[in-house]
Amino acid sequence: MKLPSLLLILLLSSSTLWGQAAKVTVRGDTRVNDMVALHVELSSRTGTVAGWRIQIASLSGAGSKDAAFDLRSRFMAEHPEVQAYIVYDEPNFKVKVGDFRSRLEAYAFLQQIKDAYKGHIVRDNIYPEPPILEELIPDEEESGDE
Repeated sequence: MKLPSLLLILLLSSSTLWGQAAKVTVRGDTRVNDMVALHVELSSRTGTVAGWRIQIASLSGAGSKDAAFDLRSRFMAEHPEVQAYIVYDEPNFKVKVGDFRSRLEAYAFLQQIKDAYKGHIVRDNIYPEPPILEELIPDEEESGDE
């Protein structure tokens, strides 16, 4: 039983044993390669780095999820230039705002919002800059096939 299997493997690989190499040509839309390259670049640009955020709430109990989302929506309506995040750290829903590279930046923003939101500065992984959505859309004029 092992002999036929070995013989089959030997026959299938015989072309490489006699120096014949197989050549595969892939033809397709060149925009696929462009989109893959753009995805790789965007992924490397939008990776997280160590930084600071301001935690404005830590909620638990009945209705805490809805309260966290309501607080996040209210904050983003008042401060559209600052991103707000909800993190579920069982059993708490935490609302964190900002992507600050330094503690000093976070402190300055905390001073601006301290009358409306009680919060404190926390160390967190941040997104250094949001992706520009226009860069994700390929140009229509670009060539398709090679």
